Amino acid sequence: MSPHILFVANALVSLIAAAGSLLAYDRLVIRPARTIGVVDLAEVYRAKEDEFTRRLTAAHSEEERQATLQMARAFAQRLPVALESLPAECGCLVVLKASVAGPTPYTVDLTARLRQKVETP
Repeated sequence: MSPHILFVANALVSLIAAAGSLLAYDRLVIRPARTIGVVDLAEVYRAKEDEFTRRLTAAHSEEERQATLQMARAFAQRLPVALESLPAECGCLVVLKASVAGPTPYTVDLTARLRQKVETP
């Protein structure tokens, strides 16, 4: 084989290896780091607050009131735990939705997941 063909083949293999490495770095390191999870905490809190208010006003006995208050206490205990677990779950930074000026291609809304986590004990 001529040295010219070997040089071209070597350059081609090097180009493919470099491109593959850059692509893998972009997909595995850069893009996940740019992902931002947003949570509308006010919406979740307001919905629960409305539910507790409706249950308290509709309660006909002291046991129903106590059960509703216990449910509110359980929600208050589960909410911080659920918020702390979201970043590890999505592998991203999680911020309040109100602190983000606008949606980006790298923004993921985790409000439904938060709601699901505080609903199930």
